[in-house]
Amino acid sequence: MFKKFAGGGNPLLKNSLTTESASSISIQQEGTMTIQGAINKTLLLFGILMVTAIYNFQAQSMLLMIGGAIVGLILVLINVFKKEYSAYIAPAYAAMEGLFVGGISGIYAGFGGGIVIQAISLTLLVLFIMLFIHKTGIIPVTQQFRTGVVMATGAIALLYLISFGLSFFGINIPYIHQGGTIGIIFSLGVIGIASLNLLLDFDMIVKGEQYGAPKHMEWFSAMALMITLVWLYIEILRLLAKLRE
Repeated sequence: MFKKFAGGGNPLLKNSLTTESASSISIQQEGTMTIQGAINKTLLLFGILMVTAIYNFQAQSMLLMIGGAIVGLILVLINVFKKEYSAYIAPAYAAMEGLFVGGISGIYAGFGGGIVIQAISLTLLVLFIMLFIHKTGIIPVTQQFRTGVVMATGAIALLYLISFGLSFFGINIPYIHQGGTIGIIFSLGVIGIASLNLLLDFDMIVKGEQYGAPKHMEWFSAMALMITLVWLYIEILRLLAKLRE
């Protein structure tokens, strides 16, 4: 029955979630997914991320930062097709992502004013606000809502990909990486979309328990939530940096 609901907000993970089924063999071997189990695994993944992030924040190794980003992306792609191994892939991803987050946080720390602490605080604030919204049902997660958020997220990802490709030719898309009113509005829009993705991640965890998803989907869901939160944190860092320009 798990295949009846669309997965989390992260578009890179969503397609595999919609095709995952809680087969009787998997259930017998692992048991079923629970909300508490997903929460526990999310906390564990963020603990791993914090350790490697603090390390590279202090070391400021560009090699570790870039390497962590590349290996992390590879692990995400592997997890899409081999989600039954999420218990091994997710912790490895958290460690790699921590190297990236620590490195980029060190770069932004140069803006001064406690920008990293502010970004962490705002990320946690948004997390709790969106959790409250999900709990109260202020914004219901319907199929139409899910489709709209995923499409908007995909559009942002495509825009960033095009911007990255054009940068090799010395071409920069205006406003995306610049300050000013339009640049700030753009960042606020991206933060809004990232925040809405949290609702989809929460919905995935809740329905995973309701439909009796296999136990390994706790790791998969925790990893999806972590990806969204890291994206949100990076976008808040970018916004705060723009406001300081």
